[in-house]
Amino acid sequence: MNCPYCSNNKLKVTDKRESPLGIRRRRECLTCKNRFTTYEKVSQHDFYIIKKDKKREKFIKEKLEKGIEKAFEKRPISKEKIEKMINEIEEQLRKKGKKEIKSTIVGEIIMKKIKKLDNVAYIRFASVYRDFQDVKDFKKELKGL
Repeated sequence: MNCPYCSNNKLKVTDKRESPLGIRRRRECLTCKNRFTTYEKVSQHDFYIIKKDKKREKFIKEKLEKGIEKAFEKRPISKEKIEKMINEIEEQLRKKGKKEIKSTIVGEIIMKKIKKLDNVAYIRFASVYRDFQDVKDFKKELKGL
């Protein structure tokens, strides 16, 4: 590895932290003294989501993020907590070790995680995920909170 500032390969690691998604290392160039961060993670295998209509769709983390962020829009939950939850969901799905996962399983995992953080975001997500048609659907879900 070379320094991104001076291209020298004389580096030292000043800090190393592990997380469920990989390793973060702070490095210092011994030549120019600049510091930078690198991330190391295991190459993940692709897996597919089996939709309700039986179509296969490659898992796309950005799609997961978009749906969850929409549920939390204008809610008092930090971006860091939402990001952490998204990473936990992805990790939970990958740990299943399957090439195909039903969308209903993904949806239920998401619902449980959102419910722990914010009831309003949970109802928002549930209304789309469970395709609420009228007020009765909302009332029924609210009783379960």
